[in-house]
Parts: sequence; C-alpha cells; structure tokens
Amino acid sequence: MQDIDTLTDEAAAERLATLAAEIARHDKLYHGNDAPEISDGDYDALRRENSAIEAKFPHLIRDDSPSNTVGAAVSEAFAKVTHRRPMLSLGNAFNAEDVTDFDERIRRFLSLKADDALVYTAEPKIDGLALSLRYEGGKLVEAATRGDGQVGENVTANARTIKDIPELLSGDGIPDVFEVRGEVYMSHADFAALNARAAEAGSKVFANPRNAAAGSLRQLDSGITASRPLRFFAYGWGDVAAVPAETQYDVIARIGAWGLTINPVMARCDSPAALVEYHQGLEARRADLGYDIDGVVYKVDRLDYQERLGFVSRAPRWAIAHKFPAEIATTVLEGIDIQVGRTGSLTPVAKLRPVTVGGVVVSNATLHNEDYIAGIGGDGQPIRDGVDLRVGDTVQVRRAGDVIPQVVAVDLAKRPDDAEAYGFPDACPQCGSAAVREEGEARRRCVGGLICPAQAVEGLKHYVSRDAADIDGLGAKQVEAFWHDGWVKEIADIYALEANYGDGLQALKNREGWGEKSAQKLFEAIDARRTLSFERFLYALGIRHVGRTTAKMLAGSYLQWDAFETAMLALAGGDEAVRENLIGIDGVGQVLVDTLAAFFGEAHTLDGLARIRAAVTVEDAEAPTMDGVFSGKTVVFTGTLERTSRAEAKARAEALGAKVAGSVSAKTDFVVAGAAAGSKLKKAEVLGVAVLTESQWLEMADA
Repeated sequence: MQDIDTLTDEAAAERLATLAAEIARHDKLYHGNDAPEISDGDYDALRRENSAIEAKFPHLIRDDSPSNTVGAAVSEAFAKVTHRRPMLSLGNAFNAEDVTDFDERIRRFLSLKADDALVYTAEPKIDGLALSLRYEGGKLVEAATRGDGQVGENVTANARTIKDIPELLSGDGIPDVFEVRGEVYMSHADFAALNARAAEAGSKVFANPRNAAAGSLRQLDSGITASRPLRFFAYGWGDVAAVPAETQYDVIARIGAWGLTINPVMARCDSPAALVEYHQGLEARRADLGYDIDGVVYKVDRLDYQERLGFVSRAPRWAIAHKFPAEIATTVLEGIDIQVGRTGSLTPVAKLRPVTVGGVVVSNATLHNEDYIAGIGGDGQPIRDGVDLRVGDTVQVRRAGDVIPQVVAVDLAKRPDDAEAYGFPDACPQCGSAAVREEGEARRRCVGGLICPAQAVEGLKHYVSRDAADIDGLGAKQVEAFWHDGWVKEIADIYALEANYGDGLQALKNREGWGEKSAQKLFEAIDARRTLSFERFLYALGIRHVGRTTAKMLAGSYLQWDAFETAMLALAGGDEAVRENLIGIDGVGQVLVDTLAAFFGEAHTLDGLARIRAAVTVEDAEAPTMDGVFSGKTVVFTGTLERTSRAEAKARAEALGAKVAGSVSAKTDFVVAGAAAGSKLKKAEVLGVAVLTESQWLEMADA
C-alpha cells in the first residue's frame, strides 16, 4: 500500500485508475470465473487502499469506483435477473477495536446511550456463493446469484437440485412473496470426495470448496449441478410481502421453521465484548465445523433499528463482517522489546527470526500487553489457551491484509528447557519512571509524562495548546522542530528559550523561516504566559484523566496551587484523609485519585515540575464571593430530578457558591433528594443532614 499522505493529485488519480481496473479484474475472476488469483486478505487490502485514497481525494472519485460496486457483471450464458432489492456486500472488521467502533457508530447514529440495550446477531460468514431464492405462495419460482449486486444470473434449475432448498415451504405465516437469501457451499468431506472422484477420472480438481461450490452452481447443465454435493444456509431476506417477526434472529428462526436450513451456531450477543468472544470461540472451533468460513457476520437484531440505519455505499450500516486472519507462518521468538508510545503506554514487541507471511518478510510482531505475554488474553485479542510466551519459543504468526502481524500460538513441545517466564517491567525503559497499570486497563503506562522522552513531543504540544498555556506562535510544527534540534526537551526549556537562543550564532532569529521580529514576538508570547491560572496550569501538565472540566473542578476545590500540591504529595504518601476528601468531590473517582497519587509520587516527575514552577507563577483560583444560603456550603444531589437535569442543578449550585459533592458525610450541609432517592438519602437522615425536596431547593435557589 502506498503512502497516501505523499500522493499528489496526479499520482492519486493514476493509482485510483489502477486500483479500479485491478479490483474489477479480481471481481470477475472471483465472482464470474470462480478462479481467484489472490487471497481474501490481499483483496481486502486493495479495497482499503482505494477507500483511503478516495477519502483524502474525494474530488477524484471515479464513476467506476470499486466503492460503488459489488461482485461482477453476469455471464451472457445465463438469463439476467434484476434484484428487486440490491444484494449488497458488507463492510469489514479485522480486530476487536473495529468491532467496538462499529458498535459506537451504531449508537451515535441511533442516539443510544452507552448503557442502552443494543443486541446483535452473530453467525458464521460462509465462504461460498450468495444466492437469492424467491418464493411466491410458498413455491420456489426463481433463484439468482448476486452478480453485480443489481443484476444476477438466473440459476433456478440448478438451485432446485440442492437438497437444502425446498421446492415448497411449509408451516404457518408464510407471506405471499418471500425472497430468502443465503449461501451455497460445499462441506469439507464432500469436497474431498468430489476431488477424489475427479482425480480418479483424470479430470481437473478444484482448488478449494468455495470454487467448487460456485462452479457447480453456475453449470449450464443442471444435471452436472445435481451430481455435485451442494448445500445451502439461509441468512437473510430481500423482497418480501411481509416480515414475520420484529428481530433478525426471530425472522431467521421462522425461515428455518418453513423448511430451509439455517445455521445452528447463530447467536445473539449484547455487547462488542460478547461479539468478540463469539468470534474467538468460532475461530477456535473453525476446523471442526466441516465447512469453510472466513469470518463472522454481525447484524443489529432489531429490524426497526435496521430500517433507521439504512445503507451507505455498497453496504448496510447495520451489519459488518469480522474477518479471520488470512495468513499464518511458524518461526522463533528471539526477543521481546518494550516500546513506549506517545501517551506513555508500554507495548511489548516480538523480535522474530525473519519469516515470510503472506508474501511479506516479518521480523517484528505486536504482543499487545503483559497479559497477552502471560497467556491471559484480553484487550480483544485471541487467547492462547493460557500458554505464556517465552524467548526461544516456536510460535505461529499471522497477518491479514495490512494488519500488524501478531503471535497467536506456541508449540510447547519445542520450548527450550532453559526458557524463562518473561517479567514485564514496572519501570519505563525510556526514563526510569514507574510504569503503572490502572484497574480495568490492559496496558501499563509510564507516569513520567513531564520528563519521559517518549512522551515529550506530545506533552509539549499539549502544554502550549490553546486551552492549556496558549503560547501564541509556538505550534505543533515549531515544537517538533525545537525538540528534534535539542532546543526544547521538557516544558521548562520553553521558558529558557530566549536565554539560550536569543543571541549568538544559534539565535532563533537565524533559523530558517525565522527573523528578528518573529523571534522577538515568540519570546514575548512566552513571557506573557509566565503567569497562568490554576486550572490552566493543571490542565497544561497533561496528567492522565485531568481534562479541562476536571482541572477547573480541582482548582475550585483547593483554590491555591501550593495547597493542592501539598495535598497531592500527602496523597502519594498514603494519606487516607486526603484520598477521602478527593473522593467526596463530585465527579472525582478512584481512577483519577490513583492517577494523581502516581503522578505526584514519582521523583522524576516532581523534579520536572519544580523546574517548571521556577519559571511559572500559578494564580489562585477565585473563591465563591456570593452571599446566600448556599454560599460556601456542601450540597449533594440524589435521586431523579424532574424539573431540571442533574448537570443543570450542579451548575446552578456552583454558581450560588456551593461545593457539589458526590457522597454524603458529616460535612455535608444539604442533600437535595429527587424521586427514588436511595442510600444517600438514608445516610443523610442518619447523620442529621438537612434534606430538601427539588421544589424546596429551587425555591431557595431563586430567593
């Protein structure tokens, strides 16, 4: 795949033309001739490259773009059938992250919250030939291949010879018109027997079951088709007079009840994690199914949701195919390196004895995280049956399309006797700071964000950004240039820029693209940011989980930086009173508290912070000055508020000078209890805290 970022318009147009012709050729070989020349993974890679170029150069999208085509044109040997509803293809997912992204896209489109129920069906993606069966009055009247998605080939006579396809449907509730869609395939056993007979007769053998099934269905002589052991799984429907149920799962069940064969391992899943678990389980038993599959298809179960989601380009929004990796090879794990990412995440990388996988020489592979090395799995990645990875192991590596190679299996019979379990580092290999793993997180992260060279550039960019220190004229490009030249290695260096590079041969004004005026303007902009507000300074430090809202909340609670820093140092030292006080602040959770403790408990970080504080004055946050019943008081909201939202009530209380807490304690002044208030209300009653109804709260707030 070419580097798309470097393409000119002319080069992009030329590449799109090449891809359109190449993909069309492979479509014809696969769908028309049943004789593909490349793997599914390599074909998917061509389509992904085409889509990526079109996304960057939308004005160059061709009329014959592969993004708008499905399959291939029908053969002139067959009568044509125009599909009343197009037989579209599916978008692809290649890993757990893609599945999560699919779920998030669906939720955004439907305006569903994270905790709203959203059920999917999951079923094997059969590696065969798509077929549409039209039943009228319960009788099979037409069978057609997918073709190009709009027009297919009439193979009705051949379809009648397949034992899984009934001539007449039976049962209750059969609509007058019902078009069943599914996949024609050949089992492993039948394929082997077919090839054995062909070899014995001196005939041509088929390369794989998919080619055998497609070639058999598209015979001009239906007698030949009848002699081939073809099978059929129903997975959907097209043009229908009525839909007999409200969910994908229930409609497929009805189709099965009418006499068609449906896949018995189809299941419902209620989360991306459940989909991935199904995918992994099916992949593990893939060899035992008795027929070829190349992935799993996920579909939104509710049909009203499918209707709202509709279609985009050549695929429905409500379905996706989660492909299996296409290429696997065996090699030796010669070492494990730890790479530190720009956000501080520690990622283990396998150093492999070079091996060719899918036409590419592979010497590195991702190991994801420490659990993956230990054989625990997680992070949406395959589990190796609890087997850990050790240097010297003989391993299986797989690669599909452009997906980064990964180690997926270990041959314990070949493990060296002296192979030792790998100890994942608890310190950053770049800066020596602690590498901690938060609860629920799959990765360890370096907490030395202020001084870690691996995180330096991103941390510097964040510090100078608009919502942080907001240093005019010092943007991402300038930060990268200064860092690579060694001028700015940490935040404190920004404030020493004029002292170090204001005069002399290495003066900023002498750099290419700079002059005396532009250099002086930058120095003045830096000087203008030697005093920062508490909340800006805290946000600018780039502490994990401390966004703008959190920084403002903490500044409003502690008011003075020195008081905040003293409290955080005590927190890092194990002071439970400080921890309890933090947890009591509305919006502060255990994860944030642990992150702050780790940040202020790292000596390297404190040294870097001291250097910044030597150059920056942090202004105190403004204390509430309002006079009123809520000024300076601690308020807790609980239950369901009916006349206002919780967020609006919180903002109103803070505007009146109150501190809004998330838990009730002896220091709480008021508890505002809405409908169905629970444990917080009970605790308030036990402690004798004043309890207000929503109406009382609003009346007092308006006074």
